[in-house]
Amino acid sequence: MEPATNPFNLAGRRALVTGSSRGIGRAVAFALGRAGAEVFFHGAADSPALEESLAAARAEGIAARKTVGDLRDSQAVSRIAAEAAGADILVLNASVQSYGRIEDFDDGEFERMVMTNLRSSFRLVRLLGPAMAGRGWGRIVSIGSVNQGRPAPRLAIYAATKAAQKNLMLTAAKEWAASGVTVNTVTPGVIATDRNAKVLSDPAFADPLRESIPAKRFGTAEDCAGIVLALCSDACSYVTGADVVVDGGMSL
Repeated sequence: MEPATNPFNLAGRRALVTGSSRGIGRAVAFALGRAGAEVFFHGAADSPALEESLAAARAEGIAARKTVGDLRDSQAVSRIAAEAAGADILVLNASVQSYGRIEDFDDGEFERMVMTNLRSSFRLVRLLGPAMAGRGWGRIVSIGSVNQGRPAPRLAIYAATKAAQKNLMLTAAKEWAASGVTVNTVTPGVIATDRNAKVLSDPAFADPLRESIPAKRFGTAEDCAGIVLALCSDACSYVTGADVVVDGGMSL
């Protein structure tokens, strides 16, 4: 088979990016849309940020659509999957996290993180993945966390959900590799998004952290979006089950 003229061209593909009203998810949605994909922007609820992202994408000529739903709600997850039926690309970006010692977490907070970060990922993969395999082409990418391998203090539950999500991706990669579906994880390091804005605004914390990173800077959402675009394209059709770390060398 002759290689595609532009292996990064996603024209004719449909993508669902969870948690794409801001941060890494927004940057990924724009990257996929600029490559030609029709993109479903997702938010837990309607919000000014989601509407602004949609308007900005459409102003660029991106075929942007909206889907809204709380990922803790299994019925909402099923509806999101139905709205994005026929999706060729699934990017599992949305997550929640909270800090505390193990003894501080109650069952409600544990369930909130497990249902949002892990159960919804499983359900979306289960609902959309088999159809991708049936069509002979698909891309699933989860946005992981450095905490999945080395949990930070007071992030035990979040880290556990991310480690479990990564293992779910590995199993899916094995199951669908022969069907033209690749399944990978992208693991960001310290990324300067609005989620991290408060903690990174403290020079006493941020300055030594920045110096500990070989690249001597924090990452941007766009730094993550580029590798997700590559993994979702034909350029990476032989890459599956990978964990691509985007951390400026922090883990070296």
